[in-house]
Amino acid sequence: MLKAFVNSFKIPDLRKKILFTIGIIAVFRLGSHIPVPNVDPSRLAELRSATTGQQLSALQFIDLFSGGALTRFAVFSLGIMPYITSSIIMQLLTVVIPKLEQWQKQGEIGIKKITQWTRYMTVTLALLQSTGLVFLFNSSQFTGGATGIVRHFTPPRVALMVITLTAGTAMIMWLGELITQRGIGNGMSILIFTSVISRLPAQGTGILHQAGEAKFYFLLLLGIAIIVAVVWMEQGQRRIPVQYAKRIVGRRMTQGGSTYIPLKVNQAGVIPIIFASSVLYFPTLLQNVIHVQWFQNFVNNDLLRQSSFIYMFIYGTLVVFFAYFYAAISFNPLDTADNIRKYGGFIPGIRPGRPTADYLSNVLNRITLPGSLFLAAIALIPSIFLAYWQITAFPFGGTTILITVGVALETMKQLESQLMMRHYEGFLR
Repeated sequence: MLKAFVNSFKIPDLRKKILFTIGIIAVFRLGSHIPVPNVDPSRLAELRSATTGQQLSALQFIDLFSGGALTRFAVFSLGIMPYITSSIIMQLLTVVIPKLEQWQKQGEIGIKKITQWTRYMTVTLALLQSTGLVFLFNSSQFTGGATGIVRHFTPPRVALMVITLTAGTAMIMWLGELITQRGIGNGMSILIFTSVISRLPAQGTGILHQAGEAKFYFLLLLGIAIIVAVVWMEQGQRRIPVQYAKRIVGRRMTQGGSTYIPLKVNQAGVIPIIFASSVLYFPTLLQNVIHVQWFQNFVNNDLLRQSSFIYMFIYGTLVVFFAYFYAAISFNPLDTADNIRKYGGFIPGIRPGRPTADYLSNVLNRITLPGSLFLAAIALIPSIFLAYWQITAFPFGGTTILITVGVALETMKQLESQLMMRHYEGFLR
C-alpha cells in the first residue's frame, strides 16, 4: 500500500488528484471548527469538558461521523449523516417504487436522476435534523444546566442557525462529490474516514486516563487484532465457476472458456455499520420532541449506553439486517443468471435460467451469514470489554476500525488500479 502511494506521486495526473483530495479534506476539517452563530461559547465549553452524565454520552454517540464538529456546534455539525440516511431511504424505495427501479436499470442516466432526488432528500432531512439539534442543545435537560447553549432563542435566530447547519450539510455533500469526480476514491467514504480518524487521539487519551496503561495497551492490541481480522475478511470470497461454450457470431466463432463470479463474504463492506449507526441516531433527536417519560428513559438508559444489553442486541441485529439488505440490492441473481445464459455460459452442474438464479441466491445467503455475524461481533466486542471495565469514554473500537480499514482498503485498490492502467499505457507508447 505504501509503495503504491509513493509511486502515485511520480505520475503528475495522480499527484494532482491526491493533492486535490487533501485540499478538500482540509476544507472539511476547517468547517468542523467554525461555530454556528448565536451560540454561547463558554456554555458550550462547559458541556464539552464534562466528564460524566447522560449529556456526554449523547454527544459522543451522535458525534462519531461529524469528526468532533457536533461538540463544537460547528457549521458541519450534522456531518454526513443526512446523506447516509437519504441514501438508505432511496435504496429502500427502489425496491418498492417501480419508477425508481426503472431508473436504476437505465444506467448512467437513471443513476443521475436517483442521485438528484437523494440530494433533495438530504437537504430536507438536514432541515429537520438541524431544527431538532437546535432545540436539543437549548434543552436544559440535555445540557444538564439551567440554560442551553443558544444565546437568544427567538424565531429569527433559530431560523439562522437551522439554515447555517443545512447549508453546511449541502456543502459537505458537494465536497464529497468533488472528491469522487476529481480526486481519489469515493468522496463520501473519504469524508467519513476523515471524521472517524480525527477522533482517535481524543478517544485513546480518554481511555488511557480512565482505565490506566495496562487496559489501554490491551485495547490497543485488541484493535490491532481487529484490523488483521477485518483485512482477512475483506479479502475472503466465494468463486462460482462459469463455463462458456463456443459460439458463432456472424462469420466468426468465439472461443469458449471458463471464468468465475467472485462473491465476497463481506459483500456490504462497512455499509451495515454506517447504516446501523444512522438508524440509532434518530432516537437521540426524537427524545427532545417526544416528551414521554418511558421513551426518554429508554433512549438515555439503553440506546446511549454501550454497556447496555439492549443497545448491543439492537445494534448487532441492525448490522446483520443491513448486511443482508445491502447484499440483496447490490447483487441481483436473476440479472446475473440472464447475462450468463445470453452469452452461452452455465455453472457446471446447474441448469441455466431460474435454477442458476436460485443457486446464486442460496450461495449469497450462506456466505452473507458469517460475514454479517463477523461484522456484528467486531462491532460489539470492544463494547463488551469497555462495559466490563466501566469506561465511559467513547472507544476507538470495532465501528471505528471497520470504517477506517474498509475505506482505506477500497481507496488503495482504486489507487493501484489507476497505477496499473497508467503503466499499461506507458508500455504501449
